[in-house]
Amino acid sequence: MRSMQLYPLFADLTDRPVLVVGGGDVAARKSAMLLRAGAKVTVGAPVLVPELRELAQQGRIIYRAGAYQSDWQDGMWLVVAATRSRPLNIRIATEGHAQQRLVNVVDDPALSSFQVPAVIDRSPLLVAISSSGAAPVLARRLRERIESLLDPALGSLLQLAQRYRARIRARHTDLASRRRFYDWLHDGPVHALLRVSQPTHAEQQLVTALSRREAPNIQGSVALVGAGPGDPGLLTLRALRALNEADVILHDELVSPEVLDLARRDAIQIAVGKRGGGIHTSQQSIHALLLEHAQAGHRVVRLKGGDPFVFGRGGEELAFLREHGIACEVVPGITAALACAAYSGVPLTHRDHAQSVRLVTAHCQHSLNTLDWSELAREHQTLVFYMGVSKLDDITRQLLAHGRAPDTPFALIENGSLPTQRTLAGTLAALPVLAAQHAIQAPALLILGEVAALAGASHWHGEWLGALPRHGAVAANLANAA
Repeated sequence: MRSMQLYPLFADLTDRPVLVVGGGDVAARKSAMLLRAGAKVTVGAPVLVPELRELAQQGRIIYRAGAYQSDWQDGMWLVVAATRSRPLNIRIATEGHAQQRLVNVVDDPALSSFQVPAVIDRSPLLVAISSSGAAPVLARRLRERIESLLDPALGSLLQLAQRYRARIRARHTDLASRRRFYDWLHDGPVHALLRVSQPTHAEQQLVTALSRREAPNIQGSVALVGAGPGDPGLLTLRALRALNEADVILHDELVSPEVLDLARRDAIQIAVGKRGGGIHTSQQSIHALLLEHAQAGHRVVRLKGGDPFVFGRGGEELAFLREHGIACEVVPGITAALACAAYSGVPLTHRDHAQSVRLVTAHCQHSLNTLDWSELAREHQTLVFYMGVSKLDDITRQLLAHGRAPDTPFALIENGSLPTQRTLAGTLAALPVLAAQHAIQAPALLILGEVAALAGASHWHGEWLGALPRHGAVAANLANAA
């Protein structure tokens, strides 16, 4: 059996004296972490950085001014050497080890008798990662990966479980029954309520459950999750956690395979595509599927491209679930307007050229007929048309007829944020012709307004198909227009 190079240990430093030698930024970081653990921190150094000076002035640390003295270590439980002088660090470590103290020399494992791991803090839950000093950067990267998977509400859940631990053990003396109860505590309404910042209601649920004879059944729930525009790197941490906890995932057609690859491997994935001209799942059928799986006790993710509440019918689904008593939460996503604009270098607002943004759906002829085209044709605002590729002729005709200038710039972004992104830029009068020439296909987003001219100078992602100038001429033209 391979031996461990380090013995993993969690130390209770509450009200226990700890010495930090050094007054720089590293010493400040180490002192802050020790204070969070409740230690009585003494910092010794000739001078202190402002953060440490402030802590000393507030009385939160004890400051020993001047050069290191051996008696600084007297009575200390731990010693941290955070100086820039290796000879001094060697002296601190040697004297500390002689007194059988645990000593950490920052970034020098050979001199250290203990090492500070990369920490994920969901107090009272702590996850510590160490590479035994071999690769601290790798340990930090692993911490980032694990951090993204652990719900911030876990800390509150553990605190609640800690307060009721005795009552839980008394109520469920049988180990199997107790395990079922803790499963319910994690997977059921208590954790869900803590996620949405309702601690009083969560505690009431726990108290009610403890009054019952048997452990409660785990009830299903639904998370309406925004998958963003396609780039998996734009998925939020909460969305990633939801995908890793899901039993069932109902996903739109526009959700990219790369995003679905991040889901829990054994989750059931059900495509409920609604792309025009292809597979179509009715909204009523989607409602029925959500209800069926939630009532079966599953954790369901309704995964939508972009944001659930921006042309995603998330509001209808939320209302339906609430009417049927299903626990649900909404996880926002980066909507296509924000992502496509950013990936094409188009600011949606600009203090000189656009003081407002309008998000418009052009999904069907009926929606176009209900729009106030006189308002949309006004200058110095940015228009963002969703799902409008098949209606470019109508959009152009209506805007021109209501007074929008023929030379108004546009940016038409196909497959925004994906490796296959293409950005077509030009002027309004030529929009339908240019789109046809370049065979722009859905999904594509149309950004129209003065700010779209900046795409030429700021474009950075994907293929450029612009009919606008790329560099300094753009800035000059906008300055003249202003």
